[in-house]
Amino acid sequence: MRELKVEDALLYLDQVKVEFGDRPHIYNEFLDIMKTFKTQQIDTPGVIRRVSTLFQGNRRLVLGFNTFLPEGYKIELPLDGDGPP
Repeated sequence: MRELKVEDALLYLDQVKVEFGDRPHIYNEFLDIMKTFKTQQIDTPGVIRRVSTLFQGNRRLVLGFNTFLPEGYKIELPLDGDGPP
């Protein structure tokens, strides 16, 4: 796994902000999830669930979050993009 840089995180945050520019509450909720994860109030599977739910329908952002997950964790989506309703 390649080493993450601050620029990677900032680029991803920018992508989230642009994607949800018309719905800033989603961006703010993402930041809240990250703060909760950083303070270890939720574990890795918990952050995966919350981010996947928050970004549901946006494959690029959901899969892009894999970059920040520790070794052994990965978000996988169905190939056709169809998930549970």
